[in-house]
Amino acid sequence: MGRLDRGLASVLGAASLLVLPVSFLLFLQWPLREVAQRGAREANDLAQILFALYVSAAVTAATRDRAHLAADFFARRYPAPWKQGLWRAACLAILVPAACFVIWSGGHGAWMSLVQLERFPETFNPGYFVVRLAAIVLALLALLQALVDLFAPGIRSRE
Repeated sequence: MGRLDRGLASVLGAASLLVLPVSFLLFLQWPLREVAQRGAREANDLAQILFALYVSAAVTAATRDRAHLAADFFARRYPAPWKQGLWRAACLAILVPAACFVIWSGGHGAWMSLVQLERFPETFNPGYFVVRLAAIVLALLALLQALVDLFAPGIRSRE
């Protein structure tokens, strides 16, 4: 599990760099639309692709860092072993089944989108298949993180 944990950390670290080109492309849309009067739609489509990939990794990164909003008014007072047990139970009962369901239900559509190299519906620019694949990547990363958390000797806490 240590190798998987380090691999996930590397992938998530690399994906965090996507925030820079996404921000740049979103900023660039106004001058492209108003000054150059071309290229804004292409910049928007590329930003959507990169944003989808960024979000697919960011959700798992937030989970790893315990940075999600949590309704833990009572649980924050629980002893650490109880919190770890609750987290593992949530991984087993919620994260693993939900991730598997997303992969199962969306996998075929994402695969067909990839095979057809699906384009954006409004602009017909290439790359929409990446947006569809990003949902599967999100579910796969969440599943792998849940497995790491299930079998890790200790679980990182928010405190």
